[in-house]
Amino acid sequence: MVYQVRPRIETRGGRLRTYRAIGLMSGTSMDGIDVAMIETDGETVSRFGPSALHPYRENERKTLRAAVEAARALGERTGRPGVIGEAERMVTTLHAAAVNTFLDANRIARASIDVIGFHGQTVLHRPEQRLTVQIGDGQGLADETAIPVVYDLRAADVACGGQGAPLVPVYHRALAAMLNRPHPIAMLNIGGVANVSFINGLPDPYACDTGPGNALIDDFIRARTGRDCDENGDIAMLGRVDEAAVARVLQHAFFALKPPKSLDRNAFREWVADRAGLADKTIEDGAATLSAITAATVATIVPHLPEVPQSWIVCGGGAFNPVIMRMLSERLAPARVETAQEAGFDANAIEAQAFAFMAVRSLRGLPITFPTTTGVSQPTTGGVVAEPHAQSHARTGA
Repeated sequence: MVYQVRPRIETRGGRLRTYRAIGLMSGTSMDGIDVAMIETDGETVSRFGPSALHPYRENERKTLRAAVEAARALGERTGRPGVIGEAERMVTTLHAAAVNTFLDANRIARASIDVIGFHGQTVLHRPEQRLTVQIGDGQGLADETAIPVVYDLRAADVACGGQGAPLVPVYHRALAAMLNRPHPIAMLNIGGVANVSFINGLPDPYACDTGPGNALIDDFIRARTGRDCDENGDIAMLGRVDEAAVARVLQHAFFALKPPKSLDRNAFREWVADRAGLADKTIEDGAATLSAITAATVATIVPHLPEVPQSWIVCGGGAFNPVIMRMLSERLAPARVETAQEAGFDANAIEAQAFAFMAVRSLRGLPITFPTTTGVSQPTTGGVVAEPHAQSHARTGA
């Protein structure tokens, strides 16, 4: 059955129960499905388990990109016409395969996993219209894996007037508590869109999207070369930044807005192409300028934060781009900027871990979004729980 999430507050020996949870994340960069396991009570992490990437094939990315384009015409969140429905079926099947492969590869008993946190694939995000669409059949995933699934984690927040993004700050707060770094700490995730979580001992995390992440760079490189991304920033490293173009892009009204605020993957596509003059740039100069735009838009958030961060921890795909990391260090100086890997975390796994963490919080009825992260009217839990049907694979063995 499928039902709205209810608190499951369980204790063992007077202590909160620890759950073994798997998180799944397919981001706007569409490189693949991140899978990660953690052990958590939904407030702290007691153990980090293994992680893996289940990469998409090119035909699968093509289907996802087509679904994103088709979704621009959606007027309601349950519609799945044409290629969107095809993509949803594909996403569900691939996520189930990713989980089953992960369990087998790591010799993890299926029955030992309490819950899966399933983000799905975002194809449309228009919070100003109270519309956010993540494709993926949570009940289907529960049936194919024989493990309970928490999914559709953004909808409750948007329905209550929130932006529905970013969702990961509550997990960033748990990670920051494990760090010995000067405060305030900013946890910066650079995926297709970039978002920041500000942590300084406040009751709730403070967060927002900052602007384009890797999506515009990836789209530009794909259009010019057919490759999926500027791996290691090799192309941008050879180019020259057009600082005037960067300044023109920063004139967009979004960057003057105070948090909370969030973005669709394609929100800046036409604006940046026009203001940055990408059509007239060499591939090297275009990649360098787009990388600078990502770094510069992160820097624009600093005046809107409660205090200036002293430490920045960068995760997501952007953490593996040395050009973006160098540009961030220059624009955020004198703050310390380091990758999540350098801070002792698995930079590739953080978002997937976050959805495992949020699934457990949902089971316990704990909030995953806050007025200071999404603008929702009050701290809000979210997600729908799907229990596997009785006829699905028995939860015994791996």
